[in-house]
Amino acid sequence: MDTRNFHGRDISLLGFGLMRLPTKSGPTDIDKVAAKKMVANAISAGINYFDTAYMYHGGESERFVGEALSGYARESFCLASKMPLVNVQSASDVETLFNEQLARCKTDYFDYYLLHSVQQSYLKTLAESRVYEQLLKKKETGQIKHLGFSFHDTPELLQKIVDEHDYDFGQIQVNYFDWELQRAGELHEILHSKKIPIHVMEPVRGGALAKLSTEAIDIFKVANPLTSPASWAMRYVASLPGVQVVLSGMSTMEQLIDNIKTYSPFIPLTESEKGVIEAATSAFRKASTIPCTNCRYCMDCPSGVEIPKNMDVYNNYERYLAEKNSMADFLFKMEYRLLKPEGQAVLCNSCGQCLDRCPQKIDIPSWMEKISHWQSDAGSA
Repeated sequence: MDTRNFHGRDISLLGFGLMRLPTKSGPTDIDKVAAKKMVANAISAGINYFDTAYMYHGGESERFVGEALSGYARESFCLASKMPLVNVQSASDVETLFNEQLARCKTDYFDYYLLHSVQQSYLKTLAESRVYEQLLKKKETGQIKHLGFSFHDTPELLQKIVDEHDYDFGQIQVNYFDWELQRAGELHEILHSKKIPIHVMEPVRGGALAKLSTEAIDIFKVANPLTSPASWAMRYVASLPGVQVVLSGMSTMEQLIDNIKTYSPFIPLTESEKGVIEAATSAFRKASTIPCTNCRYCMDCPSGVEIPKNMDVYNNYERYLAEKNSMADFLFKMEYRLLKPEGQAVLCNSCGQCLDRCPQKIDIPSWMEKISHWQSDAGSA
């Protein structure tokens, strides 16, 4: 496994993101047997960076990582977690939440700790509760080794954030699809120009860049029939200057093995390969998919709507249409019906709770209304 040096320590280029672990009956029911096997294989392959958060898997991700890593020497791995700004209602909450996270993760300190999902809607919380200042004190006492932030907003706000305070690293969503669409290229340039080490999240866009349209996949296959679409996406972000860690939220052993192969050793993209990615991107854009990464920050919905699953059903429908699949309407309606009735888009009452939570700034209520209408209008199943 390739590594990159940070303050004298070699950190694995591939970081294990613990937000999409294998599950059994639901998001909070982690399949611990399968997940622990993945962690063991990751460590044996040289991965030493593990990233979790307070809300991942409904709080169970932090508990899982505390259990899964308890048998390894603490200095042998780097553990990252995040202050959930959505849960901070007063200054005292920062201390309470941080101590709860230490207990969940069975540790005395975090190697990397982040302000979670910094965006315009949390600026008031950050200022009034003095979140940065409190965490800086924890860095001074050694409970935090490196202090950073994850970010989901505009380049203009990012510039303001990094100009106001000093951070050891910044975590941003970067992938070839979002380079212009979500202005990821501008975010990258801001951090790189200030020499702030970059941690990449969503390099495969929540799995979307592993499940491309047939035309896009064929472009990659012609260029290299032995390489997965996900591998192209992982190589893209690691080829960018200033990137220290690339986080992948892996759900299966197959995904883990593929990512390890990609970064053992890592081979930067050539100019001709960048052209291949541009061609595949153009082909994929023909399918008008919803830019959901399945991060589940929008959940839980007060009305019970399974928002990411509904969007996944619709995105599949768009891919079927792009591929001129004559069964598109039938498949769409069938997949929609496979959702539990209490989780279907038709139950959305447009309360808007999900809007501020969505890192991709998706107009979720509008999409839920459209999906429920399309389901009604689709051909008979």
